[in-house]
Amino acid sequence: MGSVAVLEQSLPEDPAARRRRGIPRGAWVGIVPFTLYVLVFLGGPLYEVIYGAFTTTGGSLTWHNFSQTFSQPEYRSAFEESLKISVVTSLLGGFFGVWLACAVVTAGPRSPLRRIVGSGAGVLAYFAGVPLAFAFIATLGRYGEATTLLGHVGIDLGASGFDISSLTGVELAYVYFQVPLMVLLITPALEGLRPEWREAATGLGASTFGYIRHVAAPVLAPAILGGLLLLFGNAFAAYATSYALVGIYVNLVPGWIQQLISGNVLVDENGIGLALGVEMIVVIAVVMVAYGLLQRRATRWLR
Repeated sequence: MGSVAVLEQSLPEDPAARRRRGIPRGAWVGIVPFTLYVLVFLGGPLYEVIYGAFTTTGGSLTWHNFSQTFSQPEYRSAFEESLKISVVTSLLGGFFGVWLACAVVTAGPRSPLRRIVGSGAGVLAYFAGVPLAFAFIATLGRYGEATTLLGHVGIDLGASGFDISSLTGVELAYVYFQVPLMVLLITPALEGLRPEWREAATGLGASTFGYIRHVAAPVLAPAILGGLLLLFGNAFAAYATSYALVGIYVNLVPGWIQQLISGNVLVDENGIGLALGVEMIVVIAVVMVAYGLLQRRATRWLR
């Protein structure tokens, strides 16, 4: 009987029994401070944004703020530009990010390239905002270092039509932090590809392209699509980098929100800015829900 009890204790716990048992009481001690933090600094502002978007200054319910965002061409144009820059930078960042991550993973776990790229991606993925804008201006601005060096060899960026203070410049700056972010997102999925899958495919006569097409690509597709969605949301919600680079000269939704709420355009029209904020929240919420569904599908094969 004693050996049976020891054997039962050594067996892994049934997941259903673990769910029935629930969260241990001691765990709530750590959850409560974080919950309060989220409610104060996320729940409170979220409530104020939604309430202000659907009410007038007197507190009456209204649809006027949203009707303005749908009817005014400058707001529609801002959404189009924000969606465009998000799609372009997420695709470019996703392509080069997957390419770089594949090179890192195939180099081996002890390769110096893996350590260098992993450390660099962890830093550069969050190097954005005003510091990134200043770095690009100092490098590719009218009197930047790279612009000056290229001018000495006869390459004039200004003559070619390139301007860092333009939509192209903003997209270039966004790609700078989108690529390392994609590396961080897709590397675990690439590491989840099991060597025996490649061996089995090769044993059945599949070529490298055949293995990628029929095995690796279907397994990695949910993770790649999920990464692209996160890159899209990351670019769609970005504000400081574009504002520091071009100010209000590139028509983006975050720029309009800043202007309307601060009263730089129209007096007492901050409700329109809050309505734009609610619309951005809806877009990000859709992205996060789709990302969660894709991640659930991706983990089926990569556990």
